[in-house]
Amino acid sequence: MPDATATTRQASLRDLPLIRRLAREIWLAHYPGILSMDQTEYMLARMYALDVLREEMASGGVCFFLREGQGGDALGFASVGPTAKRGESKLHKLYVQPSAQGRGHGYALLETAAAQARSQGSDSLSLCVNKRNEQAVAAYLRYGFTIRESIKVDIGGGYVMDDYVMAKTLDPG
Repeated sequence: MPDATATTRQASLRDLPLIRRLAREIWLAHYPGILSMDQTEYMLARMYALDVLREEMASGGVCFFLREGQGGDALGFASVGPTAKRGESKLHKLYVQPSAQGRGHGYALLETAAAQARSQGSDSLSLCVNKRNEQAVAAYLRYGFTIRESIKVDIGGGYVMDDYVMAKTLDPG
């Protein structure tokens, strides 16, 4: 069950520096052993530049959500938006501070993303997750996602994302 003292809210443009900072803190704590430090830095710079986040939010149809603790401390974030596939939304990002994991915050963010996807007319939710990120893969499987396919994507800079594409049919809500 999610922590009842925490809340989830839709993020605004003014929250993007916080989301960027959270991403950096969480990635640097979580990805050693999964990604090299060079690839982590490359991906953070590419995915979390403020102009990239602004563009996703402003014209990409992507909604960002922040999970906050009782005192307003940021515990994690997620983003979700439509895909080119009719009836499907994509969970682009979902990250929870390591100190806040295991308390239902990820589940609460997933539920919020699923509700947003349903409100956009989607009946399924997809995501990409690094194959070596066993903790995240296990969490998504527990939530009802299945592995749809295995992909390798050249992201430039000499780096490749070796991911599972996972998907879940959404309950009508």
